[in-house]
Amino acid sequence: MRNHKIKGLYAITPDSNNTGELLDKTQQALVGGAQCIQYRNKSVDNLLRKKQAGLLLQLCKKHAIPLIINDDIDLAIEIDADGVHVGRNDSSISDARKFLRQDKIVGASCYNNLDLAIEAEKQGADYVAFGAFFPSVTKPEATPVSIRLINQARQILTIPIVGIGGIQLTNAAMVIHNGCDAIAVCSNLFQAGDVRGRAAAYAQLFAGNL
Repeated sequence: MRNHKIKGLYAITPDSNNTGELLDKTQQALVGGAQCIQYRNKSVDNLLRKKQAGLLLQLCKKHAIPLIINDDIDLAIEIDADGVHVGRNDSSISDARKFLRQDKIVGASCYNNLDLAIEAEKQGADYVAFGAFFPSVTKPEATPVSIRLINQARQILTIPIVGIGGIQLTNAAMVIHNGCDAIAVCSNLFQAGDVRGRAAAYAQLFAGNL
């Protein structure tokens, strides 16, 4: 899966203890055109997290789309997920590379810090994420990021860039057109009345770029 270039709609699952609803909405997102799913759930115990992650992995495999686990290398290894995403206070990229097979995807949050992104690429990250570009419901305390940072990063980095934070249909095009290969969306996707339609609308923004 490491050869699967991160691009397009990168869907991040919301906190949910309703596994059936989570699977249904993720299925809708995949059918609508999501190119990557990240499992992120900070509100449930480890047993339910393992169950949900395993079921999501089966679903993603049916669509040949990677499942990335947020901040948990052990869980990624246990269910043999396609990769892991690490943040500043989580395991290092080098640790992820050491414990995961070489074909696994490793992504890194770089917030508003280009130096972090440069170092992440050196350590073997497959993609980096910058954000929040806009006020975020999921992470209201996130550091704001200027669109100019994408332009700067695009001149230096060779790995894909993901834009995150408050992404909506009304502002996503700005982030994409300034150089992001993918956009990470949680609330504006999974809280939509029509998840499949919302995913398709996001996917359409990348038409001709994928």
